[in-house]
Amino acid sequence: MAGRELYAAAPGRQRRTWSVAAVFLALVFVVLGQLGAVIPMQITHALPSDQTQWPTLSYILFVAFGLGAALTLAWVVLFERRKLVHVGLNGDVAVRFGRGFGLGLAYLAVVVCVIWATGAYRVEASGIFQAGLSAAVLTPLVVLLFGFIVQGSTEEIVFRGWLMGIIASRHGLVIALTVSSLLFGLAHAGNIAPSPELGLSLVNIALFGLFIGLYAAREGSIWGVCGWHAAWNWLLGTGFGLEVSGEVVKVTPSIVDLKAVDGAAWWLTGGAFGPEGSVVVTAVLLISAVVLVMRGGFARHGGLAKA
Repeated sequence: MAGRELYAAAPGRQRRTWSVAAVFLALVFVVLGQLGAVIPMQITHALPSDQTQWPTLSYILFVAFGLGAALTLAWVVLFERRKLVHVGLNGDVAVRFGRGFGLGLAYLAVVVCVIWATGAYRVEASGIFQAGLSAAVLTPLVVLLFGFIVQGSTEEIVFRGWLMGIIASRHGLVIALTVSSLLFGLAHAGNIAPSPELGLSLVNIALFGLFIGLYAAREGSIWGVCGWHAAWNWLLGTGFGLEVSGEVVKVTPSIVDLKAVDGAAWWLTGGAFGPEGSVVVTAVLLISAVVLVMRGGFARHGGLAKA
């Protein structure tokens, strides 16, 4: 398939990063962002090293991922001589982000409710409304909301906005979706120890990349997927007290604190990785991706089908 621009027409004067180099640089931007946050934290001991504690987690979300986004956008502007619209940061920010955020909340709620309905979850503790509202309870939820917005948006900028856009401009959307989704899955390979849970989880993360990539290409923008990604992670960790890609968030959940029932099948609950390693997520993402492909409408932005 011929190369296509996904988000905006190519500028007349630009440097186009080689496809193989872009794959390597995507990982470099993410890793450098992590190092830029973790090294000063370890040297100064200003925060607990335990990233499950919400102040430390918030710092990582804001600083590590913020640096990753800054490095990527600096490369786009300074080296490639392109504008931010060319990586999908274009118009209708509020509408697209808000719609994506609402869909992310709805998707996550459906997944959790389906797993709970099978009897695989039990209520471990009540949420904030039963525990009582206070600044000490609400502050972590609000701070982490903005932290997950930074984290989710950074991953979308790197993998769907920049990397997928670069590869699509040379090789078409099919190859761009495949490469960016697989790399996105592999980027989570170290979240938990090697196990069957990790294997299914990485498949689901790659499926998430496929679905969210189709969403971005169809909309011709990444604002919607930034909202979707942020809402999913935030509600997963702070709404239900469940693992976010294998990471625990130690706060009083806004809705209810759930835990896998002893003896529940790992392929249903996701095991140590959390719901993202569940076959329920596999089914939801596969169905959603198929629906998007069948609906078409990608050609307007340089994608799969004719409008």
